[in-house]
Amino acid sequence: MLSRVVTLGNVQTIVDVGFEDYGPDCDSMRITAFLDIPGQDNLTPLARLEKYAFSENIFNRQIIARGLLDVFRDFSNNEEDFLTVMEIVVRLSEDAEPTVRTELMEQIPPIAVFLQESRPNFPTAFSDYLMPIVVRYLTDPNNQVRKASQEALLILLEQELIAQNDIENKVCPILLDLSAPDSDDEYKVEAVNIICKMASMLSKTVIEHMLLPRFCELCGDGKLFQVRKVCAASFGDICNAVGQEATERFLIPKFFELCSDSVWGMRKACAECFMAVSYTTSPEVRRSKLSPLFISLISDPCRWVRQAAFQSLGPFISTFANPSSAGLYIREDGTLSIRPSAQDVASSSCQPEALTRLSQNENTTACVIEGIKDCHMSNCQGANSRFQSAEDIFNTFLYWRPPLPDISQDLELLQSKTEKREEGCSMSKAICKNCVASSEIKKVLESLQEHMDDPDVQAQVQVLSAALRAAQFESVNDYETKHTEERNGKLQNELSTFEASHATVEKNTFKLLRYGQCLPPFDIIPQPLLDQYLSMTDPARAQTVDTEIAKHCAYSLPGVALTLGRQNWHCLKDTYETLAADVQWKVRRTLAFSIHELAVILGDQLTAADLVPIFNGFLKDLDEVRIGVLKHLYDFLKLLHADKRREYLYQLQEFVVTDNSRNWRFRYKLAEQLILILELYNPNDVYDYLRHIALTLCSDKVSEVRWISFKLVVAILQKFYANNANALGLNFINELVARFRHCSKWIGRQAFAFICQAVVEEECMPVDHFVEHLLPSLLSLSSDPVPNVRVLLAKALRQTLLEKAYFKSVGNPHLEAVEETVLALQSDRDQDVQKYIIAISENSLRSVNSTTSTLNFLI
Repeated sequence: MLSRVVTLGNVQTIVDVGFEDYGPDCDSMRITAFLDIPGQDNLTPLARLEKYAFSENIFNRQIIARGLLDVFRDFSNNEEDFLTVMEIVVRLSEDAEPTVRTELMEQIPPIAVFLQESRPNFPTAFSDYLMPIVVRYLTDPNNQVRKASQEALLILLEQELIAQNDIENKVCPILLDLSAPDSDDEYKVEAVNIICKMASMLSKTVIEHMLLPRFCELCGDGKLFQVRKVCAASFGDICNAVGQEATERFLIPKFFELCSDSVWGMRKACAECFMAVSYTTSPEVRRSKLSPLFISLISDPCRWVRQAAFQSLGPFISTFANPSSAGLYIREDGTLSIRPSAQDVASSSCQPEALTRLSQNENTTACVIEGIKDCHMSNCQGANSRFQSAEDIFNTFLYWRPPLPDISQDLELLQSKTEKREEGCSMSKAICKNCVASSEIKKVLESLQEHMDDPDVQAQVQVLSAALRAAQFESVNDYETKHTEERNGKLQNELSTFEASHATVEKNTFKLLRYGQCLPPFDIIPQPLLDQYLSMTDPARAQTVDTEIAKHCAYSLPGVALTLGRQNWHCLKDTYETLAADVQWKVRRTLAFSIHELAVILGDQLTAADLVPIFNGFLKDLDEVRIGVLKHLYDFLKLLHADKRREYLYQLQEFVVTDNSRNWRFRYKLAEQLILILELYNPNDVYDYLRHIALTLCSDKVSEVRWISFKLVVAILQKFYANNANALGLNFINELVARFRHCSKWIGRQAFAFICQAVVEEECMPVDHFVEHLLPSLLSLSSDPVPNVRVLLAKALRQTLLEKAYFKSVGNPHLEAVEETVLALQSDRDQDVQKYIIAISENSLRSVNSTTSTLNFLI
């Protein structure tokens, strides 16, 4: 960039040539190059800088402000000159022209970075000279200058260029002044916006002690709704910054006020950040306070508030999730994975000390089932003795199977009674001798009435009814004692009824308890939240709330399923099937992209029963839906049993055909997935089914699809030889030679060279097999009439073959043929072929020649 100074009248002006081409990437250009050009004024560069920095021409001052970084670099070697430049910058910051001040402020962040690198020489320069300018510009009367200052402040905070002392003594005080009740309205809105944005960049102590009280005060600002709206929109960030204790103590009351604000925009903003607020609260506050508050937002009279609330409903429910209760755990990379079988709750041993874990809702199916069985036997064998005392009568019953309500209090009672028993009594006998009273069983039966449409619940009601009738013997009077024998017969009838239904109960209980805790859905999340979520598929909701409400429901369904756990999948099954059959392809597409995650949550049994039919439907859907299944095809198939997975071998060929042949990315993604899927099938299945797909993709019209397909072919070869299926590998090689090496089109022959190069690079087959079955056909391409084929051959020789030790070793019978091919390509008439082959390193050629000479000497 060239700069020169011209005189217009009595004013000297800097004329820039090509100034508009200057950018941050142009390191060789300097805006302030004019300072080095000797002028008629005979001034030093520093004096010339001061002259133009305070010139009457605005353009001169703009150029100086825009080139301040170069100025600091030029004068940083001398401390005295550097401090003089700093003083000039401070004076320039007081320029009356807003554009000059804006240009100067935009240069502050890069200058701060430069000073950070030069801190040993100028440790306090930024804090003493530049930081006051940033703070002062926050109150500048010009709007553009203030915005530039706000952006610079956030950049400096994000890059941690501001000292903690400056934050507490310079930044926070000015923001508190600007956000004071008597401050200008425009400044107040800007100040609260900065406070909210910088919350994630400051320490918890600074926010809690300096900014949190003012934020709470601004949440109740009755003068400006814009201030309250900014607070509502950033409420989640503030909660995350201050932590759970401060959130529940100071922010939750203010959040309630904002959720009931008279302006619907405030309530909408609260609904949008509800998940972030819930995430920072305790489970008790989330259930007892935030859940009713969210229900009020869902029922808001304003449609826009209801729409935002329904969009946040699924994410809010997901904050109740506990992956461990669903038999899952979260890896370090954040993905869900199935809990190892060693941690399976169903495998826990039934020990006496397990009763304590039982009171914490960590029961095991085996303990409960065995305890019930022992109870049957003891009741049948000693019925007469049990009627001798009210304490020994069959007066208890415990059956753990959803959707029973929380019985932790009953379990505590059981535990207290168990302490009175003699030591060494097994857990099963302790459970049987300490059971729920008849009044408690009645309460359980009443809670189950609303779930009578579930066949499993009906079976459970029958069992509990039998237990209730048996427990009624607890109120034995004198008259009944005369008919003990008759009652014993009735009791045994009741127990026989219990035994008759036991097989079904045991089967259902074990199925539902085999993974983690079995809590009914209303013990995990409040029932009103679940009811509102299930209603999102109601067509009426699309009319009264949002036409895309079904899409939002589908988007958050995996999170809701994780929260409820696989044992409560029956609550979501109908909703999922409704969404999968939705007429909007966007809804089905959303489900298709997440079905593999849902399969991890549900486990192999529920996946095979409920997800596989829907997955099969997605395979035949529109390409927009199929792409969701295809992108995670490997992730879904690996969760299926081998016999179920094998059914999809033939269906994989359907992915080759698309609705639009121009949709080449679909076929590209198919090839990528097939490379991963190879490990799921045995070599015979790969040869019979996947080989044909790979060869078809290798002939695709789009080059990107062909190149990724060549890698698939190499992976198939590697699969064969890694599993000792050498015969299949040899057959596949012969097919490759016939299909590509002798292809009539030059693209096929070029593909053969690429495949051979990849085979050598990946070392996917023994080298003796390669040199016997592939190398002769590869070297014969040196006489191909198409230069592009010979270029790829030269590239393969240069980058791969001649870099392998095998082709440099003494005694290699194929070395002479390789050398002849290299010499032939070096004399090729095409310059591109010569460029590749001549570029072979001298070491490689020297090694080849040395090996050849050795062979000749030996001969």
